[in-house]
Amino acid sequence: MNDEQLLRYSRHIFLDEIGIEGQEAILAAHAVVVGAGGLGSPAAMYLASAGVGRITLVDDDRVDLTNLQRQIAHTTERVGQAKVSSCAASLLAINPHVQISTVQERVDQQRLQTLVADASVVLDCTDNYRTRQAINAACVAQAKPLVSGAAIRFDGQISVFDRRRHGAACYACLFSPEETFEEASCSSMGVFAPLVGIIGTMQAAEALKLIAGIGHSLDGRLMMLELKDMEWNTMQVARNPLCPVCSRLHTA
Repeated sequence: MNDEQLLRYSRHIFLDEIGIEGQEAILAAHAVVVGAGGLGSPAAMYLASAGVGRITLVDDDRVDLTNLQRQIAHTTERVGQAKVSSCAASLLAINPHVQISTVQERVDQQRLQTLVADASVVLDCTDNYRTRQAINAACVAQAKPLVSGAAIRFDGQISVFDRRRHGAACYACLFSPEETFEEASCSSMGVFAPLVGIIGTMQAAEALKLIAGIGHSLDGRLMMLELKDMEWNTMQVARNPLCPVCSRLHTA
C-alpha cells in the first residue's frame, strides 16, 4: 500500500482483526454485486469505501423516480440512466481507486458462470426468484461464497452460503428451485426505505468478513428482521442431501 492508501484505510488497519494484511486482501478482492437497486446500493457503496479492488455491477434496469426513496446510489439527475452506470459514478465518487465493471443485462445461467468465475465473493441483491436460483447455481458450480439478502415491506433476511466449507448448504437447500413463488415486488408491495439499507449494509459486512477472514460468517444461519417491532430471528440452515443443485457435488 502507498501512503495515500495507508491514510484512507487507516481505521481498518487500526483494527487488529484486519490490519495491513487484511486490508491488502480487501484491495486484492473482486466482488460481484448482482442488483444495483435498494440492496445493491448500500452494499456496493460500503465495498467501495472499504477498498475492494474490483467491483462488478450487474443490473439491466434504469433509474426511475420511484427508486430514489431507497436506492441511495442514484440521484434525481440520473433518472433514466442505466443503474449500473449511475451506481458506478457514486462508487467512484467515494473511492476513485476502485476498478468498476458494469454489466447492463439480465444475466442468464451461462453468463453468470463467466462473471462468477474469478470473484472473491458474490452478493445477491436482486428481487427475482429465478435470478436468485441462477446466481446460486453459478456459485455452487464455481465454489464461490454467496451473500444473499432480501427485503420487502418491513421484512428482511440475510444469509451466507459458502460452499467452500465442507457440508455447507446452498440457497437451493433452503428455497427449492422447483417451487413456484408469487413474486413480491416493491412496485406492488412497497418497502420501508431504511430496511434495504440495513440488509444491504449487512451484506457488505459479511462480504468483507469473508474476504478478510474475520470472525464467523452467517454461513449456516438465516437472519430475519421484522422492522416494525425491530425483532430479529435466526434459523439454522442445514444442507439438503437431496438438493437438486448442490447434492451431486457433495462428497461425504
